[in-house]
Amino acid sequence: MCGIVGFIGKNKRIDIINDMLSIQSYRGPDDKGIFFDEKSGVNFGHNRLSIQDLSSHGHQPFISDCKNYCIVFNGEVYNFKSIRDELQKIGYSFISNSDTEVLLYSYKHWGIKCLEKFIGMFAFSILDKVKDKLFLVRDRAGVKPLYYYTDENQFMFSSEIKSFNKHPNFNKDQNLEVLPYFFQFGYIPSPYTIFENCFKLEAGHYLEYDIETSEFNITKYWDVNDFYLKEKINKSEDEILKDIEDILSDSIELRMVSDVPVGVFLSGGYDSSLVASILSKKQGKKINTFTIGFDDEKYNEAKHAKSIAEYLGTNHTEYYMKNSDMLELVEKLPFYYDEPFGDSSALPTMIVSKLAKQSVTVALSADGGDEAFCGYSKYFFLNKFQNIFSNNFKKEVLKIGLNLFSANSIDYINKKLPKDLKQTNIKDKYVKFQRAINSKSLEEMFENASSYVDKKEISKFLKVSKKKELFKKWEKVGSLEFLNQMMAVDYKLFMNDDVLTKVDRATMSVSLEGREPLLDHRIVEYMASVPIELKYKNNDGKYLLRQVLYKYLPKEMIDKPKSGFQIPLNEWLRNELKPLVLKYLNDTKLDKNIFNIEEIKLLKKRFLEGEDVGTTIWFILMYQMWKEKWLD
Repeated sequence: MCGIVGFIGKNKRIDIINDMLSIQSYRGPDDKGIFFDEKSGVNFGHNRLSIQDLSSHGHQPFISDCKNYCIVFNGEVYNFKSIRDELQKIGYSFISNSDTEVLLYSYKHWGIKCLEKFIGMFAFSILDKVKDKLFLVRDRAGVKPLYYYTDENQFMFSSEIKSFNKHPNFNKDQNLEVLPYFFQFGYIPSPYTIFENCFKLEAGHYLEYDIETSEFNITKYWDVNDFYLKEKINKSEDEILKDIEDILSDSIELRMVSDVPVGVFLSGGYDSSLVASILSKKQGKKINTFTIGFDDEKYNEAKHAKSIAEYLGTNHTEYYMKNSDMLELVEKLPFYYDEPFGDSSALPTMIVSKLAKQSVTVALSADGGDEAFCGYSKYFFLNKFQNIFSNNFKKEVLKIGLNLFSANSIDYINKKLPKDLKQTNIKDKYVKFQRAINSKSLEEMFENASSYVDKKEISKFLKVSKKKELFKKWEKVGSLEFLNQMMAVDYKLFMNDDVLTKVDRATMSVSLEGREPLLDHRIVEYMASVPIELKYKNNDGKYLLRQVLYKYLPKEMIDKPKSGFQIPLNEWLRNELKPLVLKYLNDTKLDKNIFNIEEIKLLKKRFLEGEDVGTTIWFILMYQMWKEKWLD
């Protein structure tokens, strides 16, 4: 994995490029390279984490043999060997064994249509001197990040926003309109960022910059919605299961292409267990697996992961997270995540990444399974409400019923249930569903169920109102079944801007390459075309994925509630992290033009007296710490 930077200027600015590279050097500590083209004014920089072809032949920026093309590339094209074979038959010759060279000559030969050939994760920029254009490209799922900044004076790009801070023409004006979304969801949705004139290049898009006119346009080359809207597959369940297993096996095998050691993050859930199981069978030797645990049994899944590792016979490493680990990392979050980011599971993800880095340079993660295979509990709950939602009488009765019980009451009842009936994170889910049933439309119901903080709560403590319409991304899939609509939107929003951002920064913080086999575009393209009756069958989510998994692991070993990377957030904020809460949610620290100070005081008081509003407190804390790091 790597870090890339670039900008267009009149002069060669080695000092600026070096500064932009240095601040994100952890993305690629093995090598550094710069490039300047006098005619176009393009400055390129590259930090290299050596994965393919560890020799100097893999050095970047990489310049073509004819000198007309140059590339900086972050990511992996897993099928590069077959593409190279194709190019060699055409007449191309290669000086390296890297996918970078294959990518560049693919562009030279096929133009931007080369993107159709790539299986992988990538963010890259190509200078095309023949067309006098600069291209920025991001992979279909958005596994690899790519940001750009543009105003009347400058165009620049980078793997991370922090590099822009090292360019003298970067204007750090806050984009206040996105703050309501951050406090609602815990992330800032693409294409926006926390800064004005600074954007995320959206997944499945490329940007074409005309160097002569300084104008650019953005083109979408892939969209998951297109596959949801296609005619559904007409095959038997057994045939579909075989197809899925074949695609999964090939995806996982491709992601083992590496010249350095590879491991697997194993949480014990369906997705990571499937990746580890298929890989164990494919490798025919012990694989490396890694997990973390907590001493608090409410949050600990390490024992379950360990039992699966023992069954598969992996080289398993587990680490029990200490409070000191968490305290050390919290104050580093604003640096690594660049803009306000509220997903607290970034902490355990960073720790398991550090654990894995001690043994391997590449780790497979199993993100994307819930979005592709229908796994989130909110999908099933909201789907059941669909008919009720259209009947005002039923809806009102349900609202009355839900409002009869508080989240604490539901949590108490849940604790008394038999183990196999208990729900994980029940309080958080219940609050979200209460908000959902008070919605005016299905879209709003899904939005509310996806929110961590109630919009009404946000409007009390935040003076800024939102203007940008996030959920316009719902419109194109409006003709689909409700379950498919929710999966398609989550694939483009939550997965991209929360999950993949979290994993990229966490792995890169320790110079570890994270690979995502379940985000192979062939998997979601196929699953989007599978009838919904097979994705959610017998009231079971991930029905098809589990049928495949049962071939590798005993059913009784894996059918259990899964909570994900949860941490005891409320407890930590009231105890070990309380000094940070008191420091950053203080009157002198809060901007009175952004926050209603009295409401923050009240919120803090409610929390410290025992009310479970820890997520809201955490989001405000993350914003305040980010602001101090990058603006104050």
